[in-house]
Amino acid sequence: MSDFNRGIMKFDGADSPLAVVLSASVILSAIGFLIWWGLSTAYLQ
Repeated sequence: MSDFNRGIMKFDGADSPLAVVLSASVILSAIGFLIWWGLSTAYLQ
């Protein structure tokens, strides 16, 4: 058992490359959306 199979990710395959890429893309796209939304709300009206 790897260290990634602990905490909130308690399922088999939590450290598979597909799960890592999928979760990283969701997190990065959410950060990008928040930056875009913040800039468009504050400056680009």
